[in-house]
Amino acid sequence: MFGAQVPLEDIQGALAQLQERYASPDYAFELVALAGGFQFLSKPAYAAGVSILLKQQSKKRLSTSALETLSIIAYKQPITKSEVEQIRGVNCDYTIQKLLEKELVEIKGKADSIGRPLLYGTSPKFEEHFGLNSLRDLPTPKDFSADDNKIGEEQ
Repeated sequence: MFGAQVPLEDIQGALAQLQERYASPDYAFELVALAGGFQFLSKPAYAAGVSILLKQQSKKRLSTSALETLSIIAYKQPITKSEVEQIRGVNCDYTIQKLLEKELVEIKGKADSIGRPLLYGTSPKFEEHFGLNSLRDLPTPKDFSADDNKIGEEQ
């Protein structure tokens, strides 16, 4: 059994069967493709009950500056801190440090430019946190309406 080659079609078929089975209303969880793999997650309809049972406190939200920095890194990765700061127009030391601590961002290497600055990119935890199967699932600029995209314009 161990070391045996299992055809990809068999694996995909088994995963599809599991997804179909757990999509039934008999189950409070489902199998979801996430971050390049699969996870069993509770269904959204049961989130409140699960939260109460686990006595979870509400999750802390990311600040606006953290979301801006994270989105720049996600779309421009790999990117240096100075490039992020040039786009945002403010110092990003604290924000990048917090994103590293939350494991949403990770160091991807060093740039070939002078001083060999660190390159940042998103982590697998970023994909998991935002419910993405891969970075290709990020929304593209055409997915945003003009009304939602007015950063820096007077209102």
